[in-house]
Amino acid sequence: MKILLLEDDLILNEIIEEYLLSQNHQIITVFTGIEAQDLVYSQKFDLLLLDVNVPELNGFVLLKDLRQKGIYTPAIFLTSLNQVNDIEKGFNSGCDDYLKKPFELKELDLRINNMKRLFNLESDELIKISNDIYLDKKNLLIKKDRNQIHLTKKECEVLEYLINNSNKTVGIEELSLNIWAYEDAPISSTIRTYIKNLRRIIGDEYIINLRGVGYRFNKQWKKYFF
Repeated sequence: MKILLLEDDLILNEIIEEYLLSQNHQIITVFTGIEAQDLVYSQKFDLLLLDVNVPELNGFVLLKDLRQKGIYTPAIFLTSLNQVNDIEKGFNSGCDDYLKKPFELKELDLRINNMKRLFNLESDELIKISNDIYLDKKNLLIKKDRNQIHLTKKECEVLEYLINNSNKTVGIEELSLNIWAYEDAPISSTIRTYIKNLRRIIGDEYIINLRGVGYRFNKQWKKYFF
């Protein structure tokens, strides 16, 4: 899993980096909010670990700005701010979890594993779309009836994102911001082509096209893991 760590304490930064590397994660570390912001816009991460009181741009402001721009990468705050109003501010900024310092590295690992479970990060298991349709993420396949249909990596990522966000309508810009790095973002027609192909493969009833608004994965089909 590719993780961005924003932590301005040099020693703690190194301790967390070393631990996450030992857990087989890919980790990029920064010390300022602006550095983190630049990296999120230029690369795709699976998880953000954000300190709050950091130079140039604090973690609350950083994450709120990312969320307002449509970037929904899962995020955990790692901070010594432990009052209830601080926690409330963190969740209002858009975080998915809030870990108060000091913490045990094992607890951080548990929180990360929970994010993996909630957001299907690095899951090689099948996602059930219906009784006879499955998304095989590992092999980039749609398994439909007894047939196997190959997907491109981006088609797989688009479908997974729609499934994981089936509680809302997802626009073209949101897909672009959350699946592609900023400088690699395709034109809108390319994304629409991916979705057109997916609808053809699995059926129009699974990906609803709300014209002028975006796309919604049909919530009547739930996901299961095996």
